[in-house]
Parts: sequence; C-alpha cells; structure tokens
Amino acid sequence: IDELGVISPEPKPVDALGPGEVGYLTAAIREVALAKVGDTVTDHVRPAPHPLPGYREPTPMVFSGLYPVDSNDFPALRDALEKLRLNDASFTFDPETSVALGFGFRCGFLGLLHMEIVSERLDREFDIPLVTTAPNVGYEVHLDPKMLKPNEAAVRAVSNPAELPESNRIDHILEPVVEAMILCPSEYVGAVMQLCERRRGDMQKLDYLSEQRVELRYILPLGEIIFDFFDRLKSSTRGYASLDYEPAGMRRSKLVKVDILLNAEPVDAFSSIVHADKAYEYGKAMVNRLRELIPRQLFDVPIQAAIGSKIISRETVKARRKDVLAKCYGGDVTRKRKLLERQKEGKKRMKNVGAVEIPQEAFVAALSVGGD
Repeated sequence: IDELGVISPEPKPVDALGPGEVGYLTAAIREVALAKVGDTVTDHVRPAPHPLPGYREPTPMVFSGLYPVDSNDFPALRDALEKLRLNDASFTFDPETSVALGFGFRCGFLGLLHMEIVSERLDREFDIPLVTTAPNVGYEVHLDPKMLKPNEAAVRAVSNPAELPESNRIDHILEPVVEAMILCPSEYVGAVMQLCERRRGDMQKLDYLSEQRVELRYILPLGEIIFDFFDRLKSSTRGYASLDYEPAGMRRSKLVKVDILLNAEPVDAFSSIVHADKAYEYGKAMVNRLRELIPRQLFDVPIQAAIGSKIISRETVKARRKDVLAKCYGGDVTRKRKLLERQKEGKKRMKNVGAVEIPQEAFVAALSVGGD
C-alpha cells in the first residue's frame, strides 16, 4: 500500500484506519478490474487465511449488443467502454461481430436499469450514437451426448441467440428464474395473476396483509420480466403495485430460437430465444413490425420468421413499381408485353444481388417486441 487516507471532503492521508472508519488506499494495481468489490485487504506478514465472508462477485444477468451507428466509431466505443469499466467493475463487455450491424460489443449488465445507465452515459459523456439490440438473459445449454464433437463440452453458456447450437444437437436448455414479490391492492389481484400466468409464472404464495393489501410470490423466468413486465404491472394496477425480485437459480424450459429472414437471408441482430408456446406470436409480431418499418425497394422483400428450417410467419414489402408503359401510346400489345417482361427480369436479377437496407428504427422496434 502506497498511501492510506480518508476523504473529508478532500483526500487526507492518515497513518491507520480504525474500526468503523471508511477510507481509501492507493497501491500499485495496474488494472482496475483486478481490484474487485469485496476483496479483503490483509497484512503481508500475517495474511488472513480466507477472505471475509458475505461478498459475492457480481455476475451479469442481462446481455445486450452495443454497436456504433458509424463503423468508424468502433475504436472510440472500445475506449469509452474501457473508461466506464474503470468505475464499474460489474460491467462486462466482449467484442463480437454481426452480419447486419458490423463490429460491436456483447455487454453484460446487472439489470435493465444498469443497461439504461450505461447506454445513457455513452451517449451523454462520449457522444457516440449507438444501436442497442434487444436485451436477453444467459442460458445454460445441455448438448445431446450422442451429438458431441471431440473435446466439446457437454454444457455451454449462451448469452447471444446467434450462438445457440442447432436444435438437433440440444438435449435441453436451462433458463434463469427469479422469485418475485408483488404487493398490490386486493382489487387488482386478478389482473396481476393473469399477467404473471401469461409470463409463465408459478405462484408460490398469496397472503392478505390486510383487507386492502395483498402480497403475491411467483417464480418467473428472468427473460419474461426484463422487457416490459414492470410497465404492464403498473398499468394493470393503476400504478399501485410494487415489484421486488431476486435470483432463484435455473429451470428447464422448452425454448427455441426464432430467426428473422430478410430476402431469405437471416439477420442475426433480430434472432431471439423464446418459449416454444410463444414462438408463433413473437414471429408474427416481428414480421408485422418490420414490414411497416423497412422502406420499399425496387423488388419484393419477403420478411420471414423461422424456427430452424420451418417458416412460421411471413409478410412481404411490396416493390415500388415504375410505369414502363408511360411512353407507349397505343401500338402493338406485344411491345408492351416485352417491356413488362424486361422489367420483370430486371427485378428478378436485382432481387438476387440486392441488399436490403434496414433502418435504425427497426432495431429499436425489436426492443418492444417480446411482451404481450
């Protein structure tokens, strides 16, 4: 330790810190990530055999991809994330590449509020416009022992839907669940129970604290409450409900990956892991939303939702049509037919080589799809 001191309100060096005192220390620590919250400081002559109990290393619960709108901002985004991690040891990030969005980072957060704070700081302090992918949780994927490759682990942690193995190689998937405690007026119990059941919740306990106040305890999948559960809860109870939850381990669930295809090409940024019973509903909502947001091209753009090779929903963005017959005033009908056939062939070639431009609003809209 190079220096020991207290802050009152300026840093003031002292010789020692006594019981109950809060201070600071400076040491030759090269990386802030090495000084984790909960580390025990001990004497080098008589070191403590074990660290002090009661501290747990924070583990990310929610994951999201952060991509710069301008790919030239990637180095600036990396520097900004490293600076943020200097004073936030619970924030994690790893570089990743998306076919649709280019180079970016897969970031881990303690929760949705933590994610919103980091995104806001990046925008406000570093002035970097970002595209944020829909948040998701980490899953534990158990592979079928018969389908394992040489030296491949039987259990895989997946935080990005694009990393999920093929469905025929998966034995089962575990998802994180939380124990939620909801307090609400007794008149809204029915609405709260319906909301929790729609989000695949299992009721554990229902207690009437008084004639007007009820406490409900549910086991809920974390992936079901990170989107808009709290907003739905507030609107169902006119703002009178409160929510508190804590991690409750992992639970086996029937989950599938829904891919979104534009012009028969999968867009990894729109992929999502959802429950099998909600896959059709989610896919239909996504293709309908994207049909409204993707601008019309010179060729038809099919938007499809798929589970593996099975298409579960489809919409089409109709092509802009140029009137090639505008200059034909009468004349032989075969000439008109020839012009229309030539336009049709041109559109077919354009569709084969054309890339669909996805507006930023489409990625923002994907954040709101996934609730009811």
